[in-house]
Amino acid sequence: MPVITYTSQDQIEVYRFNLSVAIGVPLMALVAQAFLPRWLPFMTIFDLPFLVVIFFAVARRSQVAGLITGGVVGVLQDALGGQYIGMYGIAQTVVGYGASSLGVRLDVENAGARFLVTLFFYVTHEVVYFTVARGLVGLTLRWSWMRELGAALANAILAVFLFALLDRFKQRA
Repeated sequence: MPVITYTSQDQIEVYRFNLSVAIGVPLMALVAQAFLPRWLPFMTIFDLPFLVVIFFAVARRSQVAGLITGGVVGVLQDALGGQYIGMYGIAQTVVGYGASSLGVRLDVENAGARFLVTLFFYVTHEVVYFTVARGLVGLTLRWSWMRELGAALANAILAVFLFALLDRFKQRA
């Protein structure tokens, strides 16, 4: 069972990233998300920009940085994906804020915690996206619990490995 521990403000490590990493990693995730599913259809289940937003939000532990990262990545994801502009922007902003807020309170540096955080925020992301699409835009989307839970598990598993890879770019603030 993964251990999630409460940490005091003195124990929290805040990380920063080189500018090329802070811009390059989200851009690579956006490009991969836009083009990989065309050649590899199974990749549609993964949401790489979403995973990048969670990683940077949890590592930086700043709600403002989480909001900005989520909003910018989400709007760019909308633009590259042919969506109505702002749908992913809203969902990613909520995820960025929530993940950074959670990162301030809990130790989310181990694989089990990262898995659970990604699982929770994937479902949150999809609920927000579905609500915006149905309620504000008026799209007729169908919700499938089995597909969403399967995608949540797949993204959570990928997150454990992706976050371990991205940990190499962290710099202590």
